[in-house]
Amino acid sequence: MDESTAAGIVKALAVAAHPTTGERLTDLGVLHSPDVVCALQLAADALETRTQRRRTSLPRNAGKTWTPDEDERLLAGYDGGATLGQLMQQHERTRAGIEARLVKHGRLEREQAPAARIR
Repeated sequence: MDESTAAGIVKALAVAAHPTTGERLTDLGVLHSPDVVCALQLAADALETRTQRRRTSLPRNAGKTWTPDEDERLLAGYDGGATLGQLMQQHERTRAGIEARLVKHGRLEREQAPAARIR
């Protein structure tokens, strides 16, 4: 589950609504406590803010699935002498994402890809 989905669920619960259907939840005494409602709202806001910050600080394609076409372009660029920085810009991916893909396709050894080691 991503943080955006979690934030939506917490927000729904904060207003005593079913997270999927939006229907009003009844007989949930604990959810009607002002402290619980406030805590849920604060948690949802924190998740939403964190998600928005993450989206603006990462490249557009970070975390997205690689397509076969993009893999081909990555490998052609790398084999053609493009730098990691150039590949990061062209594919709008993080250094770790580029390195991990190059390791997967045998162009780099894991030891050569410091950013990809955390995966």
